Amino acid sequence: MNLIICVFWCYFWLSTLAYNSSIIKLVDKEVQHLTLSSHKSHHNNVKNKWFEQELDHFNATDTRTWKQRYHMNLKYYKMGGPVFLMVGGREEISQNWMISGAWIEYAQMFNAACFQLEHRYYGMSYPTENLNTTNLVYLTIEQVLADLGTFINTISIEKKKLLNDTKWVGFGSSYSGSLVTWLRLKYPHLIHAAVSSSSLLKAKVNFEEYFVTVQKILTNYNPMCEFHIRQANKMIGNLIKTDYGAKYIQKKFNTCAHHLNNSTKNVQQFFRDISRFIGLIVQDNEDNRYYNKMIDESTVTLVKLCDIMSNETFGCTIDRYAAVIKNLLSVCGTQCLSNTYEWRVRYFAESFWNNTAVKYGNRQWLYQTCTEFGFFQTSTQDHHLFGNTVSLEYFTDLCADVFGKSFNLNALSKAVNKTNMMYGGSRPRANRIIFVRGSIDPWNPLGLSFLPINSSTIFIKGTSHCADINPSYSSDPTQLLKARIEIVMYLKKYLSEKDFSIEPILL
Repeated sequence: MNLIICVFWCYFWLSTLAYNSSIIKLVDKEVQHLTLSSHKSHHNNVKNKWFEQELDHFNATDTRTWKQRYHMNLKYYKMGGPVFLMVGGREEISQNWMISGAWIEYAQMFNAACFQLEHRYYGMSYPTENLNTTNLVYLTIEQVLADLGTFINTISIEKKKLLNDTKWVGFGSSYSGSLVTWLRLKYPHLIHAAVSSSSLLKAKVNFEEYFVTVQKILTNYNPMCEFHIRQANKMIGNLIKTDYGAKYIQKKFNTCAHHLNNSTKNVQQFFRDISRFIGLIVQDNEDNRYYNKMIDESTVTLVKLCDIMSNETFGCTIDRYAAVIKNLLSVCGTQCLSNTYEWRVRYFAESFWNNTAVKYGNRQWLYQTCTEFGFFQTSTQDHHLFGNTVSLEYFTDLCADVFGKSFNLNALSKAVNKTNMMYGGSRPRANRIIFVRGSIDPWNPLGLSFLPINSSTIFIKGTSHCADINPSYSSDPTQLLKARIEIVMYLKKYLSEKDFSIEPILL
């Protein structure tokens, strides 16, 4: 079958016009999985469709509407089969997901109709004229879930003869995995079951556990590899305290600006960028995008990372570390690393649909993290992999500098508490959800900690973030193949169940 390639490493890099933008586009793809296919001719059968959606679902006096993009595939549908809904996340929806991916394989097995709905404010789904702070108030979890509920309800009515009151199953991964969980929680009468892969269920302002987990994964994989990376970061931290050392690091890592000796924020920005590189290698290690040879499989894996960090022919520890970063820059076709904090603020401040930060969803996602999620990946302890280099203040200042002074730590803390109160955090009380996660995933600390009744969890040893959503391939590890079989078994079980374990009493 046609393989989907999870190539977030390079997708934005190759399409950028300016090298500064390319850095941002990569390092900000924290939870995003973009897809490309080497068989583009098959996309002709997948057409963009448009759904008239309300701007504000919770204000009856506001009658404004907008066009939300969706895709449909009825190729495998037979009367009596379910409807599968792929929930869009923090990126534009891709036609590739309508022809390939694990969920399409499941659709063939269950004779399912397939729909994919794009997330408001991402891709080509434009709810408002622009994305100034006033308009972004409509970018909330509640509005997104209401979009999904309205879509399901309307499509079920419009296609009643075809779909015949069938059951809907939601699919999502990472952030969209959270959305399908919350959709099942808030609209159980509309969505019968859900598959939630590597979902981020618990909102957390200071997500220091991300790099703590990266450090543990590296230590378990190769203790000396972790040691060399930690030592390299410590050396960099000491060197940039002097003018000579800062210039040396700027040259060694080929930074986009000579900025490391004049601002604490710029130093934090530099460490933020290199830490994301290492985090992403761990987070997306060895998923099957490599088998289509779109990216050299030897370049962005734990094996390659640790081989370089242990190879003295590359030079001293810092030389090896720089070689790792240069490898990643090279494979994605860009030349330099990092930029100034001020440049980053200007980038995120862009608010028109054709602006780079908006086009690739980075302004939107920053807004969501600044208003409902947090997820700020800090490193504030000397013994951490990246030392005391990226503070919480860096992120909260970024929120305030981009969106306004009212977007501060106090406001975000209250908002995060509200998010967890509304949706249950890591203990959502919703049934018929299949929670899937891999052992090599730094996002696991925000995942499920309490299994609801009549839901199921699948833990895949040795796999990374969202590995189960990719198409099946002959080289997939046995544990991943087994997990997909388990998903099918649970889907079969849940689809056989009625909406109520006990029939309701008619009053």
